[in-house]
Amino acid sequence: MRFLLSFLVAASAVAQAPAPTEAAAPSPAQEPAANPAPSTDEWLTGSVDLGYRWLTGMNGNFQAYRSVINLGEGPKLFGLDFTILDPKQRLFDRLDARGSGWGGDPYNTAHVDVRKSGLYRLSFDYRNLAYFNALPSFANPGAPGGFDEQAFDVRRRMTTVSLDLFPGKRIVPYLVFDRNSGYGHGIDTWLTDAANEYPVASLLRDSTNNYRGGVRFEYNRFHGTLEQGGTTFKNDDQADNNQANPGDRTTPFLGQGLVLNSLQQAYGIRGQGIYERALFTASPMSWIDFSGQFLFSQPKVDVTYTDLAGGNLALANPLLFYSGELSQATGTAKQPHVSGNAGFEMRPFRRVRIVESWMTDRYHDAAFGLFSQLLDVKTAATTVDTALLTEQVVNYNQQQVDVTVDLPAKLTLRGGYRYVWGDAVVRAGQLSQIGSFASGDLRRSVGLAGLTFRPSEKLSMNLDYEAAGSDRVYFRTSLNDYHKVRARARYQATASLSVQANFLLLNNQNPAAGVQSDFQSRDNSLAVYWTPNGGKRITVTGEYDRSTLRSNIGYLSLPFFNPAVSGYRENAHEASSAVDLMLPGYGGMTPQVTVGGSLFISNGSRPTRFYEPLGRLSLPVRKNVSWNTEWRWYGMGEGFYLYEGFRTHVFMTGLRITR
Repeated sequence: MRFLLSFLVAASAVAQAPAPTEAAAPSPAQEPAANPAPSTDEWLTGSVDLGYRWLTGMNGNFQAYRSVINLGEGPKLFGLDFTILDPKQRLFDRLDARGSGWGGDPYNTAHVDVRKSGLYRLSFDYRNLAYFNALPSFANPGAPGGFDEQAFDVRRRMTTVSLDLFPGKRIVPYLVFDRNSGYGHGIDTWLTDAANEYPVASLLRDSTNNYRGGVRFEYNRFHGTLEQGGTTFKNDDQADNNQANPGDRTTPFLGQGLVLNSLQQAYGIRGQGIYERALFTASPMSWIDFSGQFLFSQPKVDVTYTDLAGGNLALANPLLFYSGELSQATGTAKQPHVSGNAGFEMRPFRRVRIVESWMTDRYHDAAFGLFSQLLDVKTAATTVDTALLTEQVVNYNQQQVDVTVDLPAKLTLRGGYRYVWGDAVVRAGQLSQIGSFASGDLRRSVGLAGLTFRPSEKLSMNLDYEAAGSDRVYFRTSLNDYHKVRARARYQATASLSVQANFLLLNNQNPAAGVQSDFQSRDNSLAVYWTPNGGKRITVTGEYDRSTLRSNIGYLSLPFFNPAVSGYRENAHEASSAVDLMLPGYGGMTPQVTVGGSLFISNGSRPTRFYEPLGRLSLPVRKNVSWNTEWRWYGMGEGFYLYEGFRTHVFMTGLRITR
């Protein structure tokens, strides 16, 4: 209570400070030793950032702003981070808590970690993500009202609770619960067939619960885990329409105007499954390590669907006009799934390291569905029943060996080979010309090479190269015959100036007839960091990135299956910079000013310009209190979709309190 009161007394409005870094929690085997009992005035440390944000000068498309930025107005808890130490070590030794983004922001988090040395460790993690997307350019421009049939406004909530017993001991039992749920609204497309499509409002809800428990064995030369878990999945979606909806078609169909007057659609999915997992690492001798993992699961899914529609509706194949329909469907599926991997690292000589790894992933879907449809035709009712019996078998395997050799002159060479193979049988698409099922094989050989060169303490360089040739691939867009290069260099010019450069290239081709895919992605970046005097007065960071993307792939154009080529181009510039200035201090306190921002400029198939300049001021009020304020300007425009641009100023101000 004393902690909360000390923060609430100073709760005014606060500018946003950088959110606390989400550092990964240490594994139980690496749990730090308990700190010596602190003095009574050090039992609580931390900080809180409270403030207010508002938007001014909002111009352009607000839907596009929400889809890209989505920062709202009002009072905010921008950040909270505190640690409580119990000097008497009664219920716990240490409690760490942190949170960020509370008060209506699109992404907020909370994390609590409580531990008592040698007895338990309890962790709670919560994340809430608002996902809004309604870009007008994805709407059907010919549809009445310009509905974006991909639009949705949903929230996803992710929660994890874990308990480790006797952390740091040889045997560590544990329990974990994960929940991932979503809810919100969107727009679904209800369709009969090619005759028309009708956008309708929908309610989206789903949740997945994962329960697992097991035991870890932590020994000097052996680590093992045995785990048993289970999952449950639920999805209940509904779509409704209670007004005349002409759909996407703006012209009569064979002389008749089509309209959907009413619709009630619902489908539900229920899934459950149990799985077992085992993994181990072992170091029987100082020159070799082994590792492996095995997982088996068999989830089962049941599906129900129903819709009741009325209006003047039509089917194109077979040609049929009708005034209403009642559709019902049920289905079930089961998937035995086995995956595993194994490998070793061997060091036969002081400067040589050999790493061998193998993995496999295999699953088999068996499913059955029944669809029944009753159409209200003027002449007589028509019933359509369809039974669907299907299966899917997918096998994927990979084997890889890598050799690393440390040479004199601070040079390290790497070489390796990867072989990927698999096969699959899946249900074919509706336009398939080869039957109800399609089969495929995967065969790929990959050569690996690389080096690390450190000619001096100031300069280091890394180069990685990967080249592959594939006899067969699953998908038209899969990596087929490709080359991948990645180079990195870092130069510490002086104690206060460092430069880092990166280069990445991916070139992929699939020359098969009917595919003829050509894809190339290139990325070059340069970053400069300058911190004279250790950043005592000024810190300057700057980054620049130049990227290009080119894609061409053949396809068959409907409705006459004419050969065509889909092409995409993008040439982009991206830059960001920040200058931190320490102003003259007073009373042992130092104000700080930050200016900078970022930009993105691209041309090609979808030219876009985005600018985000910023200015920030941190002004100490007293020893543990500072006033922060920040200004940002967001501006986005697109050459082909001018109606999607937006511009706005975002201000934040408030207090940061530390203890």
